[in-house]
Amino acid sequence: MMSPDNLNKIYQGDCRELLFNTALFPDKSVNLIVTSPPYAEKRKTSYGGTHQDKYVEWFLPIASELKRILTDDGSFILNIKEHPENGERGTYVFELILELRKQGWFWIEEYCWYKKNSFPGKWPNRFRDSWERCFHLTKNKKFQMNQDEVMVPIGEWADKRFKSMNEKDFVRHISKNNSHLGRNVSNWLDKKKVYPHNVLVFEEEHRLYLSNVVETAVNISTQSHSAIFPVELPSWFIRLFTKEHDIVLDPFMGSGTTAAAALLHNRNYIGIEMIENYIAAANLNLAEIEKDILKSKPKSKDKPQPSHRPLQVRV
Repeated sequence: MMSPDNLNKIYQGDCRELLFNTALFPDKSVNLIVTSPPYAEKRKTSYGGTHQDKYVEWFLPIASELKRILTDDGSFILNIKEHPENGERGTYVFELILELRKQGWFWIEEYCWYKKNSFPGKWPNRFRDSWERCFHLTKNKKFQMNQDEVMVPIGEWADKRFKSMNEKDFVRHISKNNSHLGRNVSNWLDKKKVYPHNVLVFEEEHRLYLSNVVETAVNISTQSHSAIFPVELPSWFIRLFTKEHDIVLDPFMGSGTTAAAALLHNRNYIGIEMIENYIAAANLNLAEIEKDILKSKPKSKDKPQPSHRPLQVRV
């Protein structure tokens, strides 16, 4: 079990070293890992960069410790996508997934994050990159998953569809391609919400939570970090794969987006980051968010709330 004194902090250092600290990261102590590591040969000025040919070798020891630290019913979300080089995409992400499976991970699902604000441009043999992969890996095939937490409105299509019901819509229908998937359209007549698909599109980025604090925090983070993802991305996975007061780890914390998402949803967080300026930006964001939470939500008398202490901890 992780010590409460170690929670809600960002530790400065290299995760390849800190993750091996069993006092800081005991076995089976974290419920969810959400992270976006430096991609191959990217962010060289900040993290040094790792060549595609060495990336799998570089990442596997990290993954091994993450597997040790994760609870048996926990989940690991890995946001990563290979980049083009010399006119074609690399293969190191596929190679990494295959090696992670050999390491004992189960590859449960691949989520597609649609990036609405991808930077425009022109390339001779492709178009701009507007989506990224989020791989869902676990230690077991049975894991914590709260699907009702991420349900979405059924959509306007339902009004038109349900106006033209026929007798076939009231029986279980098997698809013609013999996939054995059955559906009964009438089951959805009174439904207001449905389960989402695996393409993640955040229509109102930075406006889903508390006043304008998230918008401000993300703007600060963007100025200090070159590869930030929106707070909605870790928030979605936190809601889906954890419950209140669970522990969320990001071993490549950057400027604190995963920690902010955990704080917003009343989860504990722990992070690792090498760059001092990123930690400073993260602590500023988290302090502002916590201040807004304290103003907006009365504290429960029965359960302790995650308490962020804006510390830069060196181990």
